[in-house]
Amino acid sequence: MLRAYIGKKPAGVKPPGRRTGTAQDKAFVLDAPLKPLTRAPLVDPFGRDISYLRISVTDRCDFRCVYCMSEDMTFLPKRDLLTLEEIDRIATAFIQRGTRKLRITGGEPLVRREIMSLFRSLSRHLASGALDEVTVTTNGSQLARHAAELAACGVRRVNVSLDTLDPDLFRTITRWGDLSKVLAGIEAARAAGLHVKINAVALKGVNEDEIPTMMRWAHGLGMDLTLIEVMPLGEIEPARLDQYLPLSMVRARLMDQYTLDDDPHRTGGPARYVRVRETGGLLGFITPMTHNFCESCNRVRLTCTGTLYMCLGQEDAADLRAPLRASEDDALLHKAMQEAISRKPKGHDFVIDRRTPRAAVGRHMSVTGG
Repeated sequence: MLRAYIGKKPAGVKPPGRRTGTAQDKAFVLDAPLKPLTRAPLVDPFGRDISYLRISVTDRCDFRCVYCMSEDMTFLPKRDLLTLEEIDRIATAFIQRGTRKLRITGGEPLVRREIMSLFRSLSRHLASGALDEVTVTTNGSQLARHAAELAACGVRRVNVSLDTLDPDLFRTITRWGDLSKVLAGIEAARAAGLHVKINAVALKGVNEDEIPTMMRWAHGLGMDLTLIEVMPLGEIEPARLDQYLPLSMVRARLMDQYTLDDDPHRTGGPARYVRVRETGGLLGFITPMTHNFCESCNRVRLTCTGTLYMCLGQEDAADLRAPLRASEDDALLHKAMQEAISRKPKGHDFVIDRRTPRAAVGRHMSVTGG
């Protein structure tokens, strides 16, 4: 297989060389860039093209958000994780089959050691035209030191998870996060030319009264704001029913103060947008509970251990790590990918039941990736 360092080297960054030693996250040799769609596209049983892969590079995070994780999380040992080179191989295989967009997630993806070598590697597919976009979902805590290099690697958009602008409430929601570091990261991202979208989980009795303030703040800085309903993933200390706030109610409240015009803007994800006349900005709604988005789902999710989930709200999954490691030519990997997509369900199993307010899916959001 032809391998080479492709693309402009970011300033101050050494190009990756051949892997030496046994450490998982040393810099690695890059495959040559692909031509678009060099293998048959992946299409699920309902005719949906799989063009969007979300990749969790770690289950670890430097926050412990109350709707995402238990306070005393047990994280995977490093030996269980895919190496960054293996993540690159799987991503490349999906790009060969028609994936046009990658989102790097976690946990918190920017806490993984040597993570920027993966972005430098994936940038070759942007340069070749085989890939349209690489984006990142982050809590913002590490953005100040990585934003410039992300931009140099071809990343154009980042989603920052931020549920409040109140420092004390922020610490309560994240259990120990520092809001000032996140705000500094957002400013660094904007200064680097990255388009920033703020993602806020709507939490009943926690931040629901702050949503108009957050919207005005985000729009005032030229950032979109997307609101997300709590999803029943993983057993956590607060009851799901106590956290759940339907966005249909949030939207109705906002319409008492603002004019919301439906907007056709799409980013490839599940959000549906309105344009707020009074601010001029976009407001997105992700509503897995009140109005699911399954009919147009083009997404699958890869965990940091090589498990592929065809649906965020289903437990069915496929192991891609074993076929990946069984051969260097990726034939077994492509076979496993094809078989997995043939099982992609029509929709999720999310439900919040007042009689049994338990998680619909046992794994935490940090395991699957945002």
